[in-house]
Amino acid sequence: MKEQIVLERLTGLIAFARAGTLGSFTAAARSLSVSPSAVSKSVQRLEQRLGVSLFTRTTRSLTLTAEGRDLHERALRLLRDAEEIEQAAKAARSEPSGTLRVAASLPIGVHVIAPALPGFRRLYPKVSVDLRLNDRMVDLIEEGIDVAVRIGELADSRLLSRRLAPHRLCCFASPAYLAARGTPVHPDGLDGHDTVSLRFQSTGQTLRWPFRIGERLVEVVPPSGIVVDVSDALVAALAAGGGIGIAATFIAAPYVARGGLIPVLSDFAVERHTITALWPESRRTNPAVRAFLDHLQKEFQDRMAAARFPG
Repeated sequence: MKEQIVLERLTGLIAFARAGTLGSFTAAARSLSVSPSAVSKSVQRLEQRLGVSLFTRTTRSLTLTAEGRDLHERALRLLRDAEEIEQAAKAARSEPSGTLRVAASLPIGVHVIAPALPGFRRLYPKVSVDLRLNDRMVDLIEEGIDVAVRIGELADSRLLSRRLAPHRLCCFASPAYLAARGTPVHPDGLDGHDTVSLRFQSTGQTLRWPFRIGERLVEVVPPSGIVVDVSDALVAALAAGGGIGIAATFIAAPYVARGGLIPVLSDFAVERHTITALWPESRRTNPAVRAFLDHLQKEFQDRMAAARFPG
């Protein structure tokens, strides 16, 4: 009976800590793979036991009270200690097993990680993978993520990291568009062409098109009649004759393979080294994390090599 009471209290603290970090019962429930009502009830029982209100609730927001803020920091420390104990216990098992929570941006998740998962599970059938795709910069520690894969320079002293593979940014257009409007042979030749550009969801900024001209790296933002905020939408618009656009070669590769897109200005394509896997220090010795990172690095290297077009 006493053990059950302790378990209920821990459940309430976990629900409270996640809700306080993420700002809603729904988001906390999603991260814990339970229902929002279960999170809400756990927090209510915790409040009743403590005799204080931990949240100020309205129909639109959930904010910590003064007492809630103090307890939230304590709860997070407790959960981190518990998580480290759990990870140490898992590391004692030599065979990778358990659930692996992976976060990634949409294009990387769709084009590289998702296709790699069946092969990974054939090698490690005792590991189940929970893949979460969005362009929001998730907090791995607070949201219980084991591995995140992102494009860009990411700095977090609490995280370990590994560069996965370089990728190339190149211009593309459909054969029909180029037949009608001609093919530029230099970035200066983009003037007068229809273009499609990418806007980052995380910042709202438009991607600056990089070109390697001799020893110089030049970046331009051409005026675009079409601006999208998802890379897959960009290459789909290009394949439909929307003009010239720039994208990572691994995203455009399927269209190139079936003749829907043609590389343009490939002599000026730029290579980036900014695809990085990140994981918390507490996962350092987790066998499933180590196995997944090794598998992912090989998958990235193979796919990026296959997507290298001439130039």
